[in-house]
Amino acid sequence: MPDDTDLTPEVPAPLEPEPQPQDHAPLIDLALTELHEQRNALKQEVEALRQRKEQLEKEMAASFAGQSDAIARRVKGFQEYLGGALQGLAQSVESLELVAQPVVVQPSPLDAQAATESVDGGGGSSAAPAIAETFRPDEELIRANLKRFLEQPDFYADPWQLRRSLDAADTAVLDDWFFNQGGRGAQPSRGSRPRNVLLAAALIAIIGELYGDQFQTLVLAGQPERLGDWRRGLQDALGLGREDFGPNSGIVLFERGDALVERADRLEERGEVPLILIDASEQVVDIPVLQFPLWLAFAAGADEIDDIDDLL
Repeated sequence: MPDDTDLTPEVPAPLEPEPQPQDHAPLIDLALTELHEQRNALKQEVEALRQRKEQLEKEMAASFAGQSDAIARRVKGFQEYLGGALQGLAQSVESLELVAQPVVVQPSPLDAQAATESVDGGGGSSAAPAIAETFRPDEELIRANLKRFLEQPDFYADPWQLRRSLDAADTAVLDDWFFNQGGRGAQPSRGSRPRNVLLAAALIAIIGELYGDQFQTLVLAGQPERLGDWRRGLQDALGLGREDFGPNSGIVLFERGDALVERADRLEERGEVPLILIDASEQVVDIPVLQFPLWLAFAAGADEIDDIDDLL
């Protein structure tokens, strides 16, 4: 009987060898090399840009050396003047007249008063003494202010009050203007525009006590930079703000005499008093300005005239 049972043990099939991982080291080294090259190239570009930046900064500094301060002052002065001028233009645009009207020179109330007193006195007296007596009734108040201006400055005084101090020569000029010229005349310049502006600020403070809100200061200076000096000086000496400069405010700045005369005429029509201040750079005063009751022109000295001629 055959034996169906196979007692021979089964031999397992041999295992196939596992695939060995490939070596990626050369690829990694190549990628790192490229990254290093790119980084070095970027560093060179950044360094080149930095050197170019330093070169440009040196060229700009060399180009503007000695000029930046002067340019900044002129630009600042023009900016402040332009801001005030545009504000004034916007406020007065409704009152513009399409047909130019001739400037009518009206007699000053002081002229009428002087003529009346001359007639009452028999015709032999001149108008000059009457004009010189204009401020005699307020002499005590005026002299008290002039004395106070010689004391220590009050940096925290109310707006429209003088926050700086004057010297004896300044008060002597104002004394002569009030009591000898009657508020109408030229006085020697104090040597510089800031000194003249300070003197004018003291005058504005006194006139403000005499007339209250019934007067307006009109400043004539022929260039924006000069008007900018006036604006800054009056702001500092009187504690004013930008809103105090404009056609409907306390101080109006003018480049042209005819525009100032037209504004002064309108003020007198409304019963107000114009106080006209003329910068020392204005070597010629328009005749119509002389009709108004209050005006002060600063007469430039020889040195100032030479400086003005050099700037023109």
